[in-house]
Amino acid sequence: MSKVCIVGATGAVGREMVQGLKELAYPVSELRLLASEHSAGKTMETPYGLIKVEKAVPDSFKGMDVAFFSAGSVVSKELAPEAARRGCLAVDNSSAWRMDPDVPLVVPEVNMDAARKNKGIIANPNCSTIIMCVAIEPIYRNYGIKRIIAATYQAVSGAGWAAIEELRKESEDVLAGRQAKPEVLPMKNGTVHHQIAFNLIPHIDVFMEDGYTKEEHKMVDETRKIFGDQSIMVCATTVRVPVFRSHSEALFVETVKDFDIEDVKDAIATGKGLVLEDDPAKYVYPMPFKVSGSTLVHVGRVRVDSSAPRSIALWAVGDQLKKGAATNAIQIALGLLE
Repeated sequence: MSKVCIVGATGAVGREMVQGLKELAYPVSELRLLASEHSAGKTMETPYGLIKVEKAVPDSFKGMDVAFFSAGSVVSKELAPEAARRGCLAVDNSSAWRMDPDVPLVVPEVNMDAARKNKGIIANPNCSTIIMCVAIEPIYRNYGIKRIIAATYQAVSGAGWAAIEELRKESEDVLAGRQAKPEVLPMKNGTVHHQIAFNLIPHIDVFMEDGYTKEEHKMVDETRKIFGDQSIMVCATTVRVPVFRSHSEALFVETVKDFDIEDVKDAIATGKGLVLEDDPAKYVYPMPFKVSGSTLVHVGRVRVDSSAPRSIALWAVGDQLKKGAATNAIQIALGLLE
């Protein structure tokens, strides 16, 4: 049995972590819910009963076995090392430690062995990266990968509760003939905000000097680190769409070796953490509406990309609050227990 902390327990991912512990049968002997001073004192209903939220401080981790962090980079930078110093494994969902060479960046279906080399902190990858890496792992394992072109269709839940409420409110306003008043997207702290209802926003996180966003850079750098292969070329375009939950991705993968497309489908169907939904003639393919709530990555529309040699086109959908965040983190800790 394990004594568990969740830092950022009152947020969207934190709440999913609480539920995920029960769903994945994590052996919890004690659950401590931690948050900022603003949320401390609240009581949360959990599968383990009513639990009072405490303020996260360094000594919160004393005597605990594992702490799941989902409270942002600033908090993770400050408190994850404090957890590690007290013998508590920190599994961090922020971007704070992902590219630190001394911190494993782990997707259990791809590189669980890396987690065993931790020094007290393990990083959970970006949600879009997790979904993509799980989907392409069977292709990489069997045929190698030279290049990936990725276009994402990311739900508003990836931007937090405020973005979820914004989509709901804007949709009501537009359908009632009222002018929408955006305040959250593409970034809440930005100087300009765009309507998301009945719209697409090709802008997630800040733009870098090369014209790509930070979110797009994450998909490049994190994928290479997870697979341990700096030769993989990745070009990503990340887009926010008016969907409440679950991210979708159109992926175009150029392989090193020749392949038979039916063998590719078989490899995906039997891959870890994957569901193949691929019968277009019967209108069967993954959709965020149906995938929401699933802890797996669903893949369909698998076909030969006839525009380039040795290339595969596919469509992947994953619940970014679950497999893209909470589930992946808990699976890391479960893998270490096993």
